[in-house]
Amino acid sequence: MSEGEVRSETRRPRRRRLRRIVLRTLLAIVLLPPVLTLLWAVVPPISTLMLARYVQGLWVDRDYVSLDAISPHLVRSVVASEDARFCQHGGVDWEALESQIAALNDGDDVRGASTITMQVAKNLFLWNDRSYVRKAVELPLALMIDAMLTKRRILEIYLNIAEWGEGVFGAEAAAQAWFGKPAKDLDRTEAARLATALPNPIARNPARPRPGHDRLARINRGRAAAIEPHLDCIPGFGP
Repeated sequence: MSEGEVRSETRRPRRRRLRRIVLRTLLAIVLLPPVLTLLWAVVPPISTLMLARYVQGLWVDRDYVSLDAISPHLVRSVVASEDARFCQHGGVDWEALESQIAALNDGDDVRGASTITMQVAKNLFLWNDRSYVRKAVELPLALMIDAMLTKRRILEIYLNIAEWGEGVFGAEAAAQAWFGKPAKDLDRTEAARLATALPNPIARNPARPRPGHDRLARINRGRAAAIEPHLDCIPGFGP
């Protein structure tokens, strides 16, 4: 056997090992989200942002509570603010997404069209930026989460991983941090201020809202009062 043939024979096992490693890695990447989602059906999850803070040794304030331990005012205010069609779509609001794509093609400003389920997918699996790559991965993850978890569980997870200030995660920690009370005791005004702080939780202070934030909260109160008939997918919070 020539020297070249010896080298070729030596490379083949290495290539096979490399292919096996690549295939196993890809399989793990594909299987990890559904396996974790099944786990999170019963176990409180943490978000990638929370995990990043833990790794950096930064403070994290989060006290996971059930949906029943969160004020119905906050539940309605958050759905009204973040995803009014939460009970009507399967994780992705295709109508809103198509509308935003059309607006983008026309050169108009876009609002993102992210549903609560898509935000759960981003917070649990992905990184925090506005890239189209992240959004493309976010869509199938949201569809998977909606298929595997109940709407009630999705909303409960969201309200327990949402960021409401530097190191403050979840409704219970937010209620205690901003209003000094449990999440179940939040009134309509407090709930509206928390809900409308979500798009910019670091800059917006729910306890002392600036005029613009306060105006959004007043609008949200009206929308939250009208959304109850649309929450039939969440027993105890709809009609």
